[in-house]
Amino acid sequence: MSDQHLARKRFGQNFLSDPNIIRNIIEAIRPQPGDRMVEIGPGLGAMTEPLMARLGHLHVVEIDRDLIARLKTAHSPDVLTIHEGDALKFDFGSLVADGAPLRVVGNLPYNISTPILFHLAAYADKVKDMTFMLQKEVVMRMVADPGTEEYGRLSVMLQYRFTMGRLFDVPPGAFRPAPKVMSSIVRMVPRPVAECTASDEALLGKIVTAAFGQRRKTLRNTLRDYLDEAGFAALGIDPGLRGERLSVADFVRIANHVAQQGA
Repeated sequence: MSDQHLARKRFGQNFLSDPNIIRNIIEAIRPQPGDRMVEIGPGLGAMTEPLMARLGHLHVVEIDRDLIARLKTAHSPDVLTIHEGDALKFDFGSLVADGAPLRVVGNLPYNISTPILFHLAAYADKVKDMTFMLQKEVVMRMVADPGTEEYGRLSVMLQYRFTMGRLFDVPPGAFRPAPKVMSSIVRMVPRPVAECTASDEALLGKIVTAAFGQRRKTLRNTLRDYLDEAGFAALGIDPGLRGERLSVADFVRIANHVAQQGA
């Protein structure tokens, strides 16, 4: 597909153009004929075309009307189904009509990457895996271990629902226009439902948000609306710690304790 398209800052567009990087990403995704796959933000089709070649049929979600028109001109509906609109509002569950798990891929716009990740997490029970290119800084937060500077709300909430791994980095020169940051490829595989043991996931989200809302404050202060000294003692958690010292399992224990107490 011709690349004479001006990238739009409001859509966070940086188009992948390095053929070697594209090849490496496709090999990492390992698309198989018959896979039900959706690509978020196909752009100029750098990944779209090799994915279609291996799959036979691909779904894409695109918001840019100019790019949608180009895709419609270049590809038949027999091989490409285009869902026009904002990925943040798209019902990814609608693509799982026959129960076959969905595979999700994409070069996610840096300016809305975190909201998209949280939106997609709601469909984890319908997904086989997700492979994304994101700003390296975001990926480091996604896969961070407790006690590290990068560990925070994004780490806990995604690691609660997914097993994640950073695969490899992508330099700015692989894009047009070149971004000012390094990118990374990350794979997310939903955990079995049996491993997601929070009795109230909305409450878990509120507690994690509170714990990291003021990173320099201790749990005694950040979680005072949820736990008193007796609660911390019952859980065996030092209230003098900060949120980044707790594991995902610790946050789940706190949320389940609070739920049991009727909070």
